[in-house]
Amino acid sequence: MWGGLEDTICAIATPAGEGGIGIVRLSGPQSLVVASRVVRLRSNRPLTSASSHRLYLADLVMPASDTPSAPALDHDRGQAAGLLDEALVVYMKAPRSFTAEDVVEIQSHGGALVLELICRVCVESGARMAEPGEFTRRAFLNGRLDLSQAEAVLDTIRATSITGLHLAQRHLRGELAREVDQARAALLTVLAHVEAGIDFVDEDIAFLQRDELVRIVRGAHAVVQKLEATAQEGRILREGARVVILGRPNVGKSSLLNRLLREERAIVTAIAGTTRDVIEEAIDLHGVMIRLIDTAGLRDTNDLVEQEGVKRARAAQTDADLVLVVLDGTVPLTSDDRDLLQSVRNRKHVVVLNKADLAQTLGTEATLVGHPTYLISAKTGLGVETVKSALRAQLVSGGFEAAEGVTVTNVRHHDALRRARESLHQALESVQDGMAGELVSIDVRAAADALGEITGAITTDEILAQIFSEFCIGK
Repeated sequence: MWGGLEDTICAIATPAGEGGIGIVRLSGPQSLVVASRVVRLRSNRPLTSASSHRLYLADLVMPASDTPSAPALDHDRGQAAGLLDEALVVYMKAPRSFTAEDVVEIQSHGGALVLELICRVCVESGARMAEPGEFTRRAFLNGRLDLSQAEAVLDTIRATSITGLHLAQRHLRGELAREVDQARAALLTVLAHVEAGIDFVDEDIAFLQRDELVRIVRGAHAVVQKLEATAQEGRILREGARVVILGRPNVGKSSLLNRLLREERAIVTAIAGTTRDVIEEAIDLHGVMIRLIDTAGLRDTNDLVEQEGVKRARAAQTDADLVLVVLDGTVPLTSDDRDLLQSVRNRKHVVVLNKADLAQTLGTEATLVGHPTYLISAKTGLGVETVKSALRAQLVSGGFEAAEGVTVTNVRHHDALRRARESLHQALESVQDGMAGELVSIDVRAAADALGEITGAITTDEILAQIFSEFCIGK
């Protein structure tokens, strides 16, 4: 259960385990008072008199009540029997902090026991342990960040590729929020005029001409549609893409996986059906994270274990962002090959003719027409770099991630944009059909509210709890 903003919260802000530095973060009105129980500045000044945004060298001590056998602190010598560690301490006075509240960060050595004891003293001194994401939630509630920026904090932490990191940083700087807010502001202006026209229908006052109304709504619709169109590739850039390797047994799927990974990840033998389960590993293709999924060879079999492997391969194909079809280029196509090629024809896929180091048979096969096909040798590496580029090109449009426009990467944002687009489309139809202002205003307001959900202008406790529950405790 979330507490109020009047609480002072604390948490370890660095990952669990041993490290050179560990940070305990406090935020709230009593941050200085709470921290002063464990912090003794080497300058002998009280922590409550510390200047904002300056680092202070300090000793960390257990209060006398926590170390009954220890003598009191000797301020003249700066020593105490309950000494825990030395640390750097910084106080950030509200509103110039991440949460826009008073914040104290204690930077000690990164030992689990030291950090645990610091938190224990802080809790005993009036703070409480923070909930997951509560620091970022407070930044949102205090107006330091909008909701899309708060989500970008998590995206920054979880970024697995340089492109995903760049997109998270653009959202954190407010690029998405600015575009959404502009469209929403235009809709709220329309809404004000339409509803005023409803209220003063008997007065001879022209609030907004029909043509102007259509122009504004169409403009907002175009912005929403443009943002929504980026969502699929944006998701791939943020989360990575699932690339499933499919083919008959012994065509070289596992050899290709090992070649792409540059390590012997999958077992490779001359025995057909060696791979019986799904193997998943990730690689970075020029800033885009790709999750490669090796699967069992597709064929009819009486082996129960292999049957389960084929079933999992088909399930992986359904969920794939792209299918990498591997064919043995030294033998004619089989019926299984043809069925596989037909099943991927209407989705993103790349076909590779493997074993280019041997005599080829499939080069002029008519069935391959219309499929993006590449000749490779998983054994020697011939053509593999070209296939990497082809995979990336299939998943992400050329220059897409470097475009000046905003890219939508979040499923929640995508859903809100979809609903906004549908409402605006309905509003346009209502205006063009000469519907009453009341009907038009319903759809315009629905669109404005959907856009407001992206930035948090319109939100609920349920949405906030869902978003911030994904954060770690110290963020």
